[in-house]
Amino acid sequence: MNNVKQYNQSDFYNRVAALLKEARRSVVQTVNKTMVCTYFEIGRMIVEEEQNGNERAEYGKHILKELSKRLNAEFERGFSQRNLEQMRQFYLVYSKTQTLSAEFNLSWSHYLKLMRIDNEDER
Repeated sequence: MNNVKQYNQSDFYNRVAALLKEARRSVVQTVNKTMVCTYFEIGRMIVEEEQNGNERAEYGKHILKELSKRLNAEFERGFSQRNLEQMRQFYLVYSKTQTLSAEFNLSWSHYLKLMRIDNEDER
């Protein structure tokens, strides 16, 4: 009788553990997708703001530098000028084929690697 109960407890534990592992995997995927969509939208906003500037190149550098400074002050990290440039590039590369409502199924690091590929068909 004790062996049966022990087996059932082990099976019960495995089912609960599997449920928790799946929930964690789902949360990670949701967070990744949300961040990628957010970075796409930040990139769009940067591009639109730059296009309203008079001297685009110089204006763009200024807004990214200032935006980086202010975001890092509030959110502490992750918004270096280089990261903001990557978000802008992400929007420019994927806005032709992707919309915010479309599925972004990869992580941000995957998109960073893919953006380095110039050939759109290879990407």
